[in-house]
Amino acid sequence: MLEKLFGFNPKETTIRTEIMAGITTFLTMAYILAVNPNILGETGMDKGALFTTTVLMSALPTIFMGLYAKLPLALAPGMGLNAFFAYTVCLVMGYSWQFALTAVFLEGLVFLLLTVTNLREKIVDVIPNVLKNAISAGIGLYIAFIGLQGAGIIVNNDATLVSLGDLTTGSALLGAIGIIVTSILLVKNVKGALLWGILATTLIGIPLRVTQISGVFSTPPSIEPIFMQFEWSQIFTKEMVIIVFTFLFVDLFDCIGTVIGVANRAGMIKEDGKIPHLKEVFMVDSVSTAAGAVMGTSTVAVYVESAAGVNEGGRSGLTAFVTGICFLLALFFAPLFLAIPAAATTPVLVLVGLMMMSSVLKIDFNDYAEAIPAFVCVLLMPLTYSISEGIVLGHLSYIFINLLSGNYKKMTVGMYILAIFFLIKFMV
Repeated sequence: MLEKLFGFNPKETTIRTEIMAGITTFLTMAYILAVNPNILGETGMDKGALFTTTVLMSALPTIFMGLYAKLPLALAPGMGLNAFFAYTVCLVMGYSWQFALTAVFLEGLVFLLLTVTNLREKIVDVIPNVLKNAISAGIGLYIAFIGLQGAGIIVNNDATLVSLGDLTTGSALLGAIGIIVTSILLVKNVKGALLWGILATTLIGIPLRVTQISGVFSTPPSIEPIFMQFEWSQIFTKEMVIIVFTFLFVDLFDCIGTVIGVANRAGMIKEDGKIPHLKEVFMVDSVSTAAGAVMGTSTVAVYVESAAGVNEGGRSGLTAFVTGICFLLALFFAPLFLAIPAAATTPVLVLVGLMMMSSVLKIDFNDYAEAIPAFVCVLLMPLTYSISEGIVLGHLSYIFINLLSGNYKKMTVGMYILAIFFLIKFMV
């Protein structure tokens, strides 16, 4: 039954491992329950309704992913895309949040069309294998940077952009302690080390006054204030086209990059570079984005934190199913789950980042035509704070370096088409 429902293979994993992996993924990305309502709430949307919608649009797509695509991938309203929704479209450009939701809904429909016609799969196929390995490593650095930033170990500096935070107190101290504790658990080969690391760090945060527990149970607010709130009057305007294209572009390559990176880490990518159930993954992603707009939230995306569950041994859709059930439980235990501080997830993000870096071993650094584009991809993901920008610049550098060096045989028509698409993106 488990094999039929979730693609569960007892030769690769166990039920206990899948459950632990699912819980680990949930705890690693549970921050979205607090962050998404706060970001989108800046537009005037009801924060209580946003909390309920965020839970539902994390739980239901993730459960759907487990049952339909049978992969250990979790979804939720995407970070970065929610910031673009709130701060750029609404606060800077001055459009209503209803206008922005309409753009997200249209993006989901376009995504669905691209999925049905297999264009999204073809885009993955034309990305060179060396960049697929680079994407995994780049995401490793990217999520490690997110973790360090979340704890305040890395902070903003106007002179140097970033610098080291104060490690002697508060969240940064807790994050540093958590990294040491979780590292020891990994060295000792403790089963479920990442999950126990999150829980241990959360408990250590109580005497440090970083972990704040304000209750256990809560009643979920209604989503009525933001449900089905669309604005159709401007769907044929130039501004709507540009905004839909931006949502589409970032979501497309964030999703592709995340799926490649997590699948690479899980050993799911075949020798020919194919990823199993890829069309199903894209189908869940596109349907969830459109459904999320109906429910009242920004673009729903595959989460890079899924790598945390994969590193706990999650290999089937059962991992995603457990993660989704945890999100549903959070509807009623929100104060308890929201008590987990960002610093408690820092160790997982940093150490999973380390594990994902192992894919660089597959890159031939003696072949500069391969190594330089790979390095560009790896380096620019954390520095631009964007998976999609890393893929774009890595691919363009691969095309230009190999083309101008006379390596024509390495190129395919699809690579050129994708490069033209990337160049258009920079011009819009």
